[in-house]
Amino acid sequence: MLGLLFLLLPLRRNFEKMWKIFFLCAVFLSAGMLLLSVRVLLKKDGRFRSLHIGQSKAMRDRGIHCVQAQDFEARIPNPMAVNESARASSDKESE
Repeated sequence: MLGLLFLLLPLRRNFEKMWKIFFLCAVFLSAGMLLLSVRVLLKKDGRFRSLHIGQSKAMRDRGIHCVQAQDFEARIPNPMAVNESARASSDKESE
């Protein structure tokens, strides 16, 4: 029984050290989150800045668009496009 106690004693010290490190990390994370949200908390109508590329003036000036906007533009039907299925059926009829 005494041997088991000597085996568990170093583990208890490790758990104490682990909890100290855990609480220290929690304090640092909480401080970081608080500092990141100062603008939101202190302004009357505080909001986080938009990180969307399409709403960034610098990106618009460079002509860079968001992927969703580019996808939408690519899906708009082109009135000058050739209808391939109609062309293939007319080629078969002419033969």
